[in-house]
Amino acid sequence: MRVRTYGNSGPLVIVLHGGPGAAGHMAPVARGLAESLRILEPFQRGSSAIPLTVARHIEDLRELVESCGEGTRPALVGSSWGAMLALAFAAGYPDLAGPLVLIGCGTFDTVARGRMQTILDERLGAPLRLETDDPDQRLRTMAQLLLPLYSCELSTTDLEVETCDTRAYQETWADMLRLQAEGIYPAAFSAIRSPILMLHGTVDPHPGRMILASLQQYVPQIEYREWERCGHYPWLERAVREEFFRVIKDWLAGR
Repeated sequence: MRVRTYGNSGPLVIVLHGGPGAAGHMAPVARGLAESLRILEPFQRGSSAIPLTVARHIEDLRELVESCGEGTRPALVGSSWGAMLALAFAAGYPDLAGPLVLIGCGTFDTVARGRMQTILDERLGAPLRLETDDPDQRLRTMAQLLLPLYSCELSTTDLEVETCDTRAYQETWADMLRLQAEGIYPAAFSAIRSPILMLHGTVDPHPGRMILASLQQYVPQIEYREWERCGHYPWLERAVREEFFRVIKDWLAGR
C-alpha cells in the first residue's frame, strides 16, 4: 500500500479512509492530529484481477502494523467504512490493535441501512443527474453532490479524495454485506479488547444511535459522543472542527 506519514513524535496512529475506494480523504484528520502524534495514512488496496474482500483489507492492515515493529499497537482512527475496517481488524487481531476511534461509522444491519436510505431520500427530493459514463468519475461526482446531504455547515467542500475506485467500493462493500448476512459481523467484534470511542454527528444520515445499539452488545466498552450541527465529516464542520480534534487527542492521551 501507499502510505503517507505525518508528525515526528508521539504515539502511533493509523487513519483509515472510507468509501471503500475513496483514498486520501483522511489527510485533513492526519494533519490535525500530527502535532502530538505520529500518523500513518495508508491508501487501501485498489481493484485488480482478484476481487477484494474484507479479509484482504484486514491482512493488508496487519502487514502494515507488523512492519512498525514488534509489540506496536497503534491506535486506529477510521471514518465511515474505515471505522468498520478498524473494528474488523481489532476483532481479527486483538493483540495488534490499540484504541479505536470510529468517526461516522457505517451500518451493520438492514434496519439501520433502511433508515439511512429514508433520510437520504427525504433530503434529496429528486434523483441525481450524473453526466458521465466513467464509473470512477461517477463515484467522485456522486460523493461531491451528496456532500450537502451528509453535512451541516462546512468550512470547505474539498474532501481531498485522491482516487475513486468504483470496483474496490463494489467488491469490498458486497463482501461486508455478505459477512453481515451470514451473522459474522458484528458478532465477531466480541473478541475486541481495545477501548473504543464512537464519534457521530446528528446531521449524518448514518443513524448513529441505531449503529451504536447494534454494536453495544458485542463491545460494551464502547463510548459514544454525539454533536449537534455536525454531519458525516466532523473535521469539515465549522461548529465542531476544533472540538473534534481536541476530543480525539485527549481521549487517546488517556489510553
